[in-house]
Amino acid sequence: MAYFLGILMVFFFASGSLATETNPKDLEGVISVRAHGVVADGTTDDTAALQSALDEAGKTGGRVYLPPAQYLIKGSLKVPEGVTVMGVACSPHYSTPLIGTVILATGGRDDENASALFEMPGSTMVTGLTIYYPEQKAADIRPYPWTFHMYGHDTTIENVTLVNSYNGIRVGPEGNVRHRIRSVYGCVLRRGLLVDACTDIGRVDNVQFHGHWWWMKELGGDYELVNNYMIQNLEAFIFGRTDWEYVTNTFVFPVNVGYRFIQTPSGSCNGHFCGIGADYAQRCIVVDQIQHMGLLITNGQFVAFAGENPIEIEINETCTGQIRLVNCAFWGPSVQNVVSRGQSFLSLSDCFLSSDRAEVGPLVEVASGKIQIRGCSFAGAKSKCIALRKGVRHAIVTENNAVEGVSIINEIGRKAIIRNNEPPASKDK
Repeated sequence: MAYFLGILMVFFFASGSLATETNPKDLEGVISVRAHGVVADGTTDDTAALQSALDEAGKTGGRVYLPPAQYLIKGSLKVPEGVTVMGVACSPHYSTPLIGTVILATGGRDDENASALFEMPGSTMVTGLTIYYPEQKAADIRPYPWTFHMYGHDTTIENVTLVNSYNGIRVGPEGNVRHRIRSVYGCVLRRGLLVDACTDIGRVDNVQFHGHWWWMKELGGDYELVNNYMIQNLEAFIFGRTDWEYVTNTFVFPVNVGYRFIQTPSGSCNGHFCGIGADYAQRCIVVDQIQHMGLLITNGQFVAFAGENPIEIEINETCTGQIRLVNCAFWGPSVQNVVSRGQSFLSLSDCFLSSDRAEVGPLVEVASGKIQIRGCSFAGAKSKCIALRKGVRHAIVTENNAVEGVSIINEIGRKAIIRNNEPPASKDK
């Protein structure tokens, strides 16, 4: 019995008490970083020693365990295929105190194109870490390379905290499939997540970017400076080519652009985005291009009130793919909720649209393409609800409601089918 309990205790400490279940026999696959010369005192550069442990694990596949400590990494780490890097965190941590498995990253300052802190080819995983850039200061924010670079088949990041990453997670531009990014929280400054060249169903779940992970002055942060920088510079979730991307329960505050959909040399995105949100934004969503199969957004909440002309969703004239929004809420003091210049089809169904501003443009303004607005609620008696501009090819606007009627600017005449509760007749008519 004593022997058995001893084995269990060794396993407990070797695994960092991670949520992943493992049998004692799997201890042979866990690499000790101490045996490779890792000091973990927060001042000695552990890059080469930790890379040695990773390379050892790469010979057969295995796990490199980092006990609770601070690891100074001045360079870049290449995780070999089939290797997991694991710290002790079973969930993301708040930024203070810096406890658990903490990576102090300093490499690549002023060079966004340098190698990422973690280079992750296929069949690799990083879990249970907190990443902090100690030389980054809120009063003098400098560029850094990506914290994570994922490519190849089946890469995973889970239970990771980003205290103050300049660029967070990049997937691609090398060919890749089935990335899994789960339970990642923290402050990112320029880009949070960029996905490109994914040809088979990537997944992003429970990711939150928020300034408060780096508001702490003891970590070089500052509430006002950090928020202002994010509002002016941060693009939180960027999607280029990705086929059937599934994104659930993601959020950002504050931000310049919450979700951006772009065209790259590899192509553009189609996918399902559910339970997403952007708050304190200049733009919550910007669509430059989307695949013809379309972009599906359900149960989103969007609040834009930063900058001089805050708009929740902006669809640009370069967009030729269809976009459908269902059961989404638009609120706060935005100038407009949805502005579309896209060439394809836009649908708004069962959405709540509103603005707290005294003077606003039309909450939904469509300049081109085809539009369907059905079963939506418009709040605010002074709001202009919908504008159908001359370039719109066809419109269906039915079953919508507003307290004083759904006000519509119709510049396309009989190209529009309109059936709503109409504004009351003027008293002087």
